[in-house]
Parts: sequence; C-alpha cells; structure tokens
Amino acid sequence: MSVLKLDSLEPREYQRNIAKIASEKNTLVVLPTGMGKTLISLLVADDRLGKYPESKIMILSPTRPLSAQHKSTFENFTIIPHGQIILLTGKVRPEDRTELYKNAKIIIATPQTIENDIENNRIDLSKFSFVVFDEAHRTVKEYSYSYVAKKFRLQSKNPLILGLTASPGATQEKIEEICDNLFIKAVEIRSESDLDVESYVQPIESETIYVEIPEEFKKIKILLEEALKDDLYWLKDHRYTFSYKPIKKMLLDTQKKIIASYMRGSKNYGAFWAMMRTAGAIKLTHAIELLETQGVKFLHEFLKRMEKSKKRTDARLFKDPRIRECVKLCEVLSISGIEHPKLGKIVELVKNLLDENPDAKIIVFANYRATVDKINKILNEFGISSDVLIGQTIKEGKGLTQQQQIAVLNRFRESEFSVLVCSSVGEEGLDIPSIDYAIFYESVPSEIRHIQRRGRVGRQSIGKVIFLLTKGTRDEVYYYSSLRKEKKMKGMLYRMKEKGIKKKGNLLDWV
Repeated sequence: MSVLKLDSLEPREYQRNIAKIASEKNTLVVLPTGMGKTLISLLVADDRLGKYPESKIMILSPTRPLSAQHKSTFENFTIIPHGQIILLTGKVRPEDRTELYKNAKIIIATPQTIENDIENNRIDLSKFSFVVFDEAHRTVKEYSYSYVAKKFRLQSKNPLILGLTASPGATQEKIEEICDNLFIKAVEIRSESDLDVESYVQPIESETIYVEIPEEFKKIKILLEEALKDDLYWLKDHRYTFSYKPIKKMLLDTQKKIIASYMRGSKNYGAFWAMMRTAGAIKLTHAIELLETQGVKFLHEFLKRMEKSKKRTDARLFKDPRIRECVKLCEVLSISGIEHPKLGKIVELVKNLLDENPDAKIIVFANYRATVDKINKILNEFGISSDVLIGQTIKEGKGLTQQQQIAVLNRFRESEFSVLVCSSVGEEGLDIPSIDYAIFYESVPSEIRHIQRRGRVGRQSIGKVIFLLTKGTRDEVYYYSSLRKEKKMKGMLYRMKEKGIKKKGNLLDWV
C-alpha cells in the first residue's frame, strides 16, 4: 500500500526513472538545484515502506533549514501521521530522542545528532530500511555521513542508501571517496539537455561582464606580488613546492604537510621558517585577491588587522617596507573614495534589469560579509529595494538567526523587495524562491559552489546568470577554473552512469 498522496503528486519522467533504479541499489543522484531531488527520495521511501511495512526511514541533511524542508515534504505528500514524522536536532534532549525513535516512522535529522546517538546506543539501525544522505558531496574525510553509512550498512536487515547532490566534485578521487563511503553501486546524473529532462527545464542565459582594474590599484598590486614572489621562490628553492606560482589550494596543502611534519618531531629551524613563509604566501595571496575582486577598502582593513596582530607571520610581513607602503597607498585611496568598479557596474546592471522587468527577482552572490553589506547599502542609496541574507555566525559582527533568515526569504518571496544580496549561505540549505537573474559579484573556483549558485535561477521561467569579472585577475582564473571542473565532473559521472562504478576492495562487501 502506497503512503503517497497520489492526487497531490505528479512525478516527472526523469524522477520516476531515477527512483526506479534507486529503489534497487545504493545510488548517488546528481541533479541541478531545483530539479526535485527531494521528490525522488520520497518515491524511493514509498517503495521501501511497501516492501518493508514495519521498517523506518531516515533522512539526513547537513543543516536544520534543509531538514525542515524534508519534513514539510513528507507531511504534505504522504498519509503518514504528522506525529510519526520527526525532525531531530541536537537541541532535542538525548533522553527524549530514544523514545522518539521508537514511535517515529520517518526520522529527519542532522548527521551529527545520529552519529552521537549511535555511539550512545540510543538508536537501533536494524529497524531502518532506507537512509537518504542529502548534500552527499559532504561525505568526505571524517564527516558524520561516512560513520552513519558504515553503521547502517552493518546493522540494518535490509539496507538501502540514496545520496543526493547537485555536484559531488571535479576529481575522480573525490567522487570515488563519496561512492566508497556511501557504498554506492550506481550513479544517476541528469543535465538540462537530457531527453527525459529537457521538457521540464527553462533555458538559462549566461553573460560575462568585464571591468578593468583601476590604475590606482596597480601599484599596490605590484608591491604585493613582489613580496609574495620572495616567499614563493624560497619555498620552491627549498623544495617545499614544485612551482614558482602555486595556486592557493596548493599552498594550503603544503602548509598542512609542513605543520604535520613539524608536530611529528621535525622541529628544526628550516621547518619553522617554512611554516612562516607558507603562512606569509597564503596571506599575501589573499591580500591580492581582496584588491582585485573587492577593492582597496577591504584590503586596507585586512592589512590593518595584520598590523595589529601579534602573530609572527604578520610581524615578519610588516617588516617589509613594501607592505608598509601598501598600507599608506590604501589609506590615500580610501580617503579619496575610489571604489572597485564592480560597485558602480552592479548598480547600473540592477537598475537596467528592473527597468526591463519591474517584478523581477534578482539575487547577488558575494563571498564576503562586508561586500554583502556594501552592495546592499549602495543599492539602497540608489533607491533600489534590497536586503541581505547572511549566515548565523561570522567572525566579526552579528549574523542572522535561522528565524531571521526565513523571515528575509519570506519577504523576498512576497516581493517586498527586489534584490537579495547574499553570502555563501544562499548556495546551500535554504529554500530560496525562484530567481529571474543571478549576479556573481566575484567568481568562485569551486565547481560545487558555482553549480549551486547557478541552480537558483530560472526554475519557472527563462533565467539569466551574469558574471562580473575583473580583467586579468583571479576573477578570470576562478571563472574558467569552475567551468572546466564542471565539464570534467559531468564527463566522469556520465561515464560512471554508463559503465558502472569500479569499486575498490572493501571488507564490508564481504560481510
């Protein structure tokens, strides 16, 4: 007997096709944001409860807002009594959770809560026949998903796993790690061009708008690059890196290795100096990125924090006259009011879009909280109605509580303002209304974040994504990097879909 409210549900062809496969084997489903991954989990859950009526279902998601969305889906589209659909977070007292597990049919929770309860024997996984891992790209390293999947596989009488994500990552190693940790047997991927999808999606236009880095910024950039070159050449000459121009991620990886070596006992002067040089290179790389993508005001604030810092790396950098000169130049430019040209461009862009369509919903993505505030302020100054969406905790200042985030989104949904300016919190985990236009204030090198941002656009009507890029800077590098990674990722996933997953040996395969 089906638990679905069949009169309320109209699954799309691709959702039915994917659910059929996911009902038979552990499956990783890769679908763009807004294409109904949650409904697929609902269809598979219905199949499992039909086969194992006495069993329970578990839905795991990394954030409370996402968990709340899953709860709403099960309440709205199934005949399961609402009292048996339980949303658990760490805020529910442990002693209360044990009883809730016994009485519930559908458990929706954050993975950390379930991991904690497994370790303390509060939950019996043998009763569960199906677990969904939402935002499955997080199933790497020591994240709780891996632990829960392993325990579920061992303890359940009839285990079935479903992983859901818009993007698992661009490397073979990352995808294989996710598949290994979730014991995946099949990959199901769909893009806008697939035959069973194309009739359900709206085309998304893409436009790239370039701005020139101001001449006044260039002297500062040269000074920072010269200082950075000293550290990079030292690291290469001492064989800590393999390139004179390593990317930021390579520097971060190098830093981890040097620190690990130092902590294991290699506490010689060379290792200590390597840590200093690597930390300096990372900070200078970030400083250049701030100048290129955000402007002198943001760079100046960053440098002033370094100047006041008591860290040895910062003290070493500020002994360099080139860094002290950068601070002076930033002060002069800040006083003169020279802003990054993107700020003027974004006002022009938004005004033009709203002139063409006064009812349009626009989202602006920015990487830094200070940039989010600056964009919102300047839009308001030009008479454009906008508000901000930021995370719950930030290093400086106050963030938005979960309730405040939902209130902002509800106001946006009701068209109380036209432009939502948001940080990375808008990329994952919140139910953001369908957007007509998305503007990327700066590029991100991550294909996962790139895909999640873009997926907010054009769910019901034709949408447009606009990229603001500063010519000849990291903006361009990150933009093309994310496109290249996305293309590579899709190629690998389609091959895995067609040819199957080449599994490594795993002891649990024999249990």
